[in-house]
Amino acid sequence: MDSQSKPTPAMREFLTGEAAGGILLIAAAVLALAIANSSAAPFYFRALETYAGPLTILHWINDALMAAFFFLVGLEIKRELIDGSLSTWPDRRLPFIAAIAGMAVPALVYIAIAGGTSGLLDGWAIPAATDIAFALGVLALLGSRAPASLKLFLAAVAIIDDIGAVAIIAVAYTDSLNLTAIAAAAVIFLLMVGLNKAGEMRLWPYLALTLALWLAVHLSGVHATVAGVMAALTIPIVRSPGAPDAAISPLHRLEHSIQPWVAYLIVPLFGFANAGVSLGGLRVNDLLSPLPLAVAAGLFAGKQIGIFGSVRLAVALGVAARPANATWTQVYGVSLLCGIGFTMSLFIGGLAFDDPALGEAMKIGVLGGSALSAVVGYCVFLAASRGRQFEK
Repeated sequence: MDSQSKPTPAMREFLTGEAAGGILLIAAAVLALAIANSSAAPFYFRALETYAGPLTILHWINDALMAAFFFLVGLEIKRELIDGSLSTWPDRRLPFIAAIAGMAVPALVYIAIAGGTSGLLDGWAIPAATDIAFALGVLALLGSRAPASLKLFLAAVAIIDDIGAVAIIAVAYTDSLNLTAIAAAAVIFLLMVGLNKAGEMRLWPYLALTLALWLAVHLSGVHATVAGVMAALTIPIVRSPGAPDAAISPLHRLEHSIQPWVAYLIVPLFGFANAGVSLGGLRVNDLLSPLPLAVAAGLFAGKQIGIFGSVRLAVALGVAARPANATWTQVYGVSLLCGIGFTMSLFIGGLAFDDPALGEAMKIGVLGGSALSAVVGYCVFLAASRGRQFEK
């Protein structure tokens, strides 16, 4: 991970943008919780259920605007794999190991707690996600207490985590399939790949076909978010290690154009629309019921066990090196921060449960597990900065 200790210009901009967007996301979530538990709650919930054309405001946010979020995720994945911090196998090794363990262990924790309860098994993937914006927002609040290598490590783990989340959405949360629409989506995707291979560098043909691909995937029965990532992978990129945000690269231009809209508007808006949970009458027994307990435990316990345990084992076996200039206490702290699931966990939870009661219980688990991970992770970094560290 030594090579990841110095962010490229593009990665520095990405980290800065995601961190600032994460702070906005935190503020939006807190505001939503405050409104949902105030006298304005009826207006808040009624506004989200108001129809604007064929969809409610909530569905426009979750299904349409979030397509841009997943499109940006796809651009970030391609940039990092081809021209960034995941461009070589040595760079990928540690975050890949951590991400796989960080998805598997939380899912197992969830299944162990809630798998035996009827109707809850579909939520197994909820705690497998990491919210990169929220986690980087907490790291931003820590300032120099968090070394740059750990910010890059967290971003790399979250990006690989996103690949897994999109695959899970495509496979586990797809209902009946429309084969005609799938065939149309395949043709459109191959056409976009063909444009890339032919050297087409203008963005407008790709963007026009992206809209068509989104519609075809939406009609196919596969969740339309998958279309965003598929389309992003066809956008041309010009490798330029000395200036990886050069204007000659279509992918970098497009990423710089939409990243502020996603980070500063779409993701905070998603948080505001989905974090509003009424806590009135909530009892301890409700928090300890299988669904919220499984989600919270998966995020808080599963993530730290999976990520920190796999990193410690990989370093001990000589498979990978510990992130540069980071103590084991700090590595443990960032493992905790990976338990902030929020955006992706809420998104997957919305796909897993149609029942409003289960949806509310799921949100309580996500908010509780994410908040606990954020607070404890922040405190661990503070402790590390004061010299209370694990043995190096």
